[in-house]
Amino acid sequence: MTEPSAPRLPLSPQALYRLQAFLSPAFPIGAFTYSHGLEQVIEQGGVASAAELGVWLREILRFGAGRSDAILLKETYRAALAGERATVDELRDLGLALQPSRERHLESSAQGSAFFRAVCNSWMPEAGTEAASLFHEFAGEENTSWPYPVVLGLAAAAHGLPVDAALHCFLHAFAANLISVAVRVVPLGQSDGQKVLAGLEPVIFEIAEEAEAAGLDDLGTSTFLADIASMAHETQYSRLFRS
Repeated sequence: MTEPSAPRLPLSPQALYRLQAFLSPAFPIGAFTYSHGLEQVIEQGGVASAAELGVWLREILRFGAGRSDAILLKETYRAALAGERATVDELRDLGLALQPSRERHLESSAQGSAFFRAVCNSWMPEAGTEAASLFHEFAGEENTSWPYPVVLGLAAAAHGLPVDAALHCFLHAFAANLISVAVRVVPLGQSDGQKVLAGLEPVIFEIAEEAEAAGLDDLGTSTFLADIASMAHETQYSRLFRS
């Protein structure tokens, strides 16, 4: 079942600035410490070249957490704009429950909770909209765990950022972070990493557009090797990353 689409807002200079800040590698959520199981895959020889990395990431984006998280982001955005507190609560629980392993749960919840704290401390949205009021309401709670795409959708709505741009930037940041993992661990050259990112552009556009039109009934993943890799990573002897 397709949910109502979130309204399209213009990408103003202010909105672009905030999206660049929120999805920057410098935003303090520790994204560089997570590999989404990719470190285990590289260790086992499943990804040893730029071409293999591109294939792996396309599958993760199309059939794994990329698409699923993008749908969660959009659904949270839509609910926050409408001031639907109960729906956002349900999406928060759903986003955590969907994680296939302990480390993937940590990856999403630690980044999401860190993102929420950073926004509360430095980028608190101005009151005046239902989404901003909802964000302030959540900010008054303590020890709340947030899945990353859900809290990003909430913040995007509270700041009046366009959902289509938020989806593109989120998927770009997700892919770029995993490419950075491969650049360090395979290792790949920086130029090869950028070639992989350039090759993912049409895939990211496709998934963002699909997620914007999708609903919760469309949630689901089929990236079993990635899920198993994230489980195996928990006991990997030598490692650089937390997932």
